[in-house]
Amino acid sequence: MAETEALPKLREDFRMQNKSVFILGASGETGRVLLKEILEQSLFSKVTLIGRRKLTFDADAYKNVNQEVVDFEKLDDYASAFQGHDVGFCCLGTTRKKAGAEGFVRVDRDYVLKSAELAKAGGCKHFNLLSSKGADKSSNFLYLQVKGEVEARVEELQFDRYSVFRPGVLLCDRQESRPGEWLVRKFFGSLPESWASGHSAPVTTVVRAMLNNAVRPSGEKKELLDNKAIHDLGKADSSLTP
Repeated sequence: MAETEALPKLREDFRMQNKSVFILGASGETGRVLLKEILEQSLFSKVTLIGRRKLTFDADAYKNVNQEVVDFEKLDDYASAFQGHDVGFCCLGTTRKKAGAEGFVRVDRDYVLKSAELAKAGGCKHFNLLSSKGADKSSNFLYLQVKGEVEARVEELQFDRYSVFRPGVLLCDRQESRPGEWLVRKFFGSLPESWASGHSAPVTTVVRAMLNNAVRPSGEKKELLDNKAIHDLGKADSSLTP
């Protein structure tokens, strides 16, 4: 596959551009893995985490990571945190069980949309949104409806490049205990790979797809990567480290 062979060069060309990046939701499983891979690849000259609390890291690799602590209920007061970033990754999200229906909508729609608005105003050119398989603003299911709605509303902001990732069930060893998700992960993990890959995706595969996509030039203003595309791009090479 020509694109696979070109990935090391695409990464090197990308590094030479000295771009800056922010991550929303770095305390979650996907955001945490994304940060780790970004640092291992040294893709960006500046890495900033935007969140409601400061995260602590033991490894020396994290010493140059910038952190902006914000109040998501008053994001306009923290507009400066969103200024000067070339690329943004949004992995914000909660669950209805944890936050209630109103809290879920607040985080997964309102916080995400407001963050995207401030990022656009701050000069972000490429916005990456972690969504979900089946996202549809006309869905009868609140989760999928909210995901679909925020996808559409962020698109209206007209980023130079807007990439939406719609994985199936995320397979990970989440630090935060969610028993229902644990059972689902065990279920998908025991299925034949060909079937499981159509309905689930390991977090590492999603992260690799996000980064492999970011380093390759695109003439499309909007890119929608479904679960299969995530698997294909996330497995384009066996190692993210050049």
